[in-house]
Amino acid sequence: MYAATDPRASLNTASAVATAAAPTAYKGAEYARFYDAPAQEIVDGSATYYARGQNLVVAHTMGKAGLVLSRDKQDDEYVVLLPNPNTPVEIRWGGETISVDGYCIVVVPPGPSEVRLKGDGEVIRLITTRATDLVAKCSNAASYAERDPNVPPFVAWPDPVGGHKLRSYSLDVAAQPGRFGRIFRCSTIMINFLGGSGARDITKMSPHFHQDFEQYSLCLAGSFIHYLRWPWIADFNQWRPDDAELCAAPSVAVIPPPAIHTSRSMDPVKNLLVDIFSPPRADFSAKPGWVLNAADYPAPDGTAS
Repeated sequence: MYAATDPRASLNTASAVATAAAPTAYKGAEYARFYDAPAQEIVDGSATYYARGQNLVVAHTMGKAGLVLSRDKQDDEYVVLLPNPNTPVEIRWGGETISVDGYCIVVVPPGPSEVRLKGDGEVIRLITTRATDLVAKCSNAASYAERDPNVPPFVAWPDPVGGHKLRSYSLDVAAQPGRFGRIFRCSTIMINFLGGSGARDITKMSPHFHQDFEQYSLCLAGSFIHYLRWPWIADFNQWRPDDAELCAAPSVAVIPPPAIHTSRSMDPVKNLLVDIFSPPRADFSAKPGWVLNAADYPAPDGTAS
């Protein structure tokens, strides 16, 4: 349920709900608080944390100048998120090199690549769980010894128009009435960079659920309480208590389907949340103008845009 002023109130999910199979078991949510745990990798003062869901690995790095984050073997596209300005980074792939100054995302194609920090800064890589070497590093790897029964097998979206190359997109995009956040997608991942806000108006919460896909809520400033509730089903053994988990920055919450969920920003000055989906969301993609780089990345047949 969304407030009338929330752009998501116009989403039509009734047909998806009507055709989805009723769940018979549930996966719990995952909360990786990178500020409250040892890093999985420390290299010359740079710290990287890894956490996963069913389909995606989130690799969060607080890096020092000179750090190189390399992928010697990469099966599919991944995303480099630079949430702050003044974070100079050089990215290399396939004989191509681009330099960016931060506050952007970069889509990196399959194959060998490297991300080289030219200054200190925060770097997030979003990589599908096909990257088994990174899956093994995740702090919560054991949570996925059995797959989530409500997430279907991952299927990538079509390749980009004009073939693979490094693609950079600025996050400096003005808000627009009727458009929800700042949404970008590639063949494997969708990112909604929601921007900073103060404490949430608790009369305008947005409890909702996703029938068959995960949401990764990445907190990069301030703090959020993530509220989750699982529907009751016939098997009492599968019932779960509600969650109300406080997660500060940096952290990621992996919200499984079909948990009803909403998040409350807590800091009175600035909270920053980035919502991530893998593969991209069809409902967001069907909204004209919502996906800012839709011209580069076609949607599958049957999806409007």
